[in-house]
Amino acid sequence: MLGINLQGKRAFVAGVADDGGFGFAIARALAECGASVCVGTWPPALTIFETLLRRGKLDESLTLSNGEKFSFEKIYPLDAEYDRWDDIPPEIRSNKRYENRGDVSIQGVAKRFMEDFGDRSVDIVVHSLANGPEVKNPLLETSRSGYLGAVGASAYSFTSLVQHFGPLTRPGGSFLALTYLASERVVPGYGGGMSSAKAALESDTRVLAFEAGQKWGHRVNVISAGPYASRAASAIGFIGKMIQYYRHNAPLAETLNADEVGHTAAFLSSPLAAGITGTTVHVDKGFHSMAVPIDVESTLPND
Repeated sequence: MLGINLQGKRAFVAGVADDGGFGFAIARALAECGASVCVGTWPPALTIFETLLRRGKLDESLTLSNGEKFSFEKIYPLDAEYDRWDDIPPEIRSNKRYENRGDVSIQGVAKRFMEDFGDRSVDIVVHSLANGPEVKNPLLETSRSGYLGAVGASAYSFTSLVQHFGPLTRPGGSFLALTYLASERVVPGYGGGMSSAKAALESDTRVLAFEAGQKWGHRVNVISAGPYASRAASAIGFIGKMIQYYRHNAPLAETLNADEVGHTAAFLSSPLAAGITGTTVHVDKGFHSMAVPIDVESTLPND
């Protein structure tokens, strides 16, 4: 039987702070296939995440299909809005949720990763990060700082991850990010420059696939996932309606399950996908292929 085998592989999943999002589902899928998994967690959410783990509140979600519970090999405090320690403003460094956490920049985490595991010690790097400070604002009402903040946190952070983890990744490594259909279609209400950030992320994926492939032999892909009611997505404010709309209009009239994204990520991270790079893979029940909604007749005026 042809199966996904990630035994002996180590993964770093950036953007895991609970068990309710795509990042956690990807981490669990990688563990299910035999990989050891490290995660990066936003410092303001890290204490709560560590407490949930310590008290066993996530035990059910950590249980694999064989009945065993997996644990994260290492949890790193990571704020992917900052590439280097010097980029972190003094008021952030001294914040009680950041102090005593060390260098939480992308470069800092990469350095700590190498200190913990040595050179060429990772095989899979996953970017499950997005933030738009003005996501509820229409683009016409988005400030320059809000727009650039969305692009920096949601798109450039992936480039920075590849820059800093590329040299640490074994040959044939896999880099993977998460995007959304707003990169190529208009989604009213998904504002603040986030649609532009996702478009940049997909464009960067293609360029990074070329550059990282030529330089290190790594693959770079992105998953375009359908709407899912994670904590981060709930900040948009209309995620419930989006899920309903997708379920009604997609070729597969079903609600997306986070594990479906996790399984796709495991495949793309495995040797089975050795020939796939620079690609956007849609995991949205086929919604991206639809040009008009199913009930379009009821929305059109009579002739």
